[in-house]
Amino acid sequence: MVALLRRGFTLIELLVVIAIIAVLIGLLLPAVQKVREAANRIQCSNNLKQIALGVHSYHDVELFIPINTLVTDKDMNWDQPNWSWLARLLPYVEQGNLYQQGNIPTNTLIQSKTQVATQINLFLCPADPVSHTGPRTDGTNMGGFPLGQTNYKGVAGADWGWWDLTTDKNDKGGSQISCDPRWVNPSTIDGSENGLNDGDGIFTRTDFRHKKKFADIDDGLSNTFLAGEDVPQWNTHCSWPYANHAIGTCGIGPNAKNLDGTMYAPTDWPNVYSFHSRHPSGLNFAFADGSVHFISNSIELAIYRALATRKGGEVVSIP
Repeated sequence: MVALLRRGFTLIELLVVIAIIAVLIGLLLPAVQKVREAANRIQCSNNLKQIALGVHSYHDVELFIPINTLVTDKDMNWDQPNWSWLARLLPYVEQGNLYQQGNIPTNTLIQSKTQVATQINLFLCPADPVSHTGPRTDGTNMGGFPLGQTNYKGVAGADWGWWDLTTDKNDKGGSQISCDPRWVNPSTIDGSENGLNDGDGIFTRTDFRHKKKFADIDDGLSNTFLAGEDVPQWNTHCSWPYANHAIGTCGIGPNAKNLDGTMYAPTDWPNVYSFHSRHPSGLNFAFADGSVHFISNSIELAIYRALATRKGGEVVSIP
């Protein structure tokens, strides 16, 4: 019998096969990434949709939009009931047990230390893996206190450039902040630039003094931002329990950067107390009517700001 000879790959043939596989992988990976990002955007949009519907359910029961109660504005700020609107929303987004266990909003934050460190999937965007890694301990004004992270925050409006402490009841006044001049913008309601305490949108960090109803949104629910995305890694004012971490301004542009294209420091609150996302080219916003739309980074700043105000009287449509 004639023995059969086994012929293996030559080196050249092996290299050709490897090159073909590499090309195929190179063609496949972008497609896989696009599919993954599309799924992330849909899930993120669904999260914001559930949050918006929760706000409507809250409003139906309480007859006003959920509030933030920043009683004090200082370092180590866990010794007061400084609860956010997201914390008050918990019973309306299937987190009633957590709400009751934390005795929200009666307890101080430190009295509910275990609960405020909880990570809530609904508040986390799937496109931002860092926010899923556990409670943050670098939140501004909280001195290492563990806080559950959030990728979603309420829209305070579009006025920006001034601030004052919560002890000053004149929420319209204050002192100038060191923000980029591009972001300075007066309120469409009273000319104030205090976007922290006197925002012309739906939420402020002290809006227990300024409770609002949907009827107060003169620009129309379908034309007004309710909540948008942020990235905790890029902003130390970002957690779900604490009132001062649960809002942002649209006075600052979406995914804003320095003029030279570099990122602002996460602690540079005058320039990052705003909205960001890891989605390519833009970010999701829930509107007050419960709809969710993707807003491009390239949106005109004037239009972006107009969508953030509740009674600016602007004639604007979603781009």
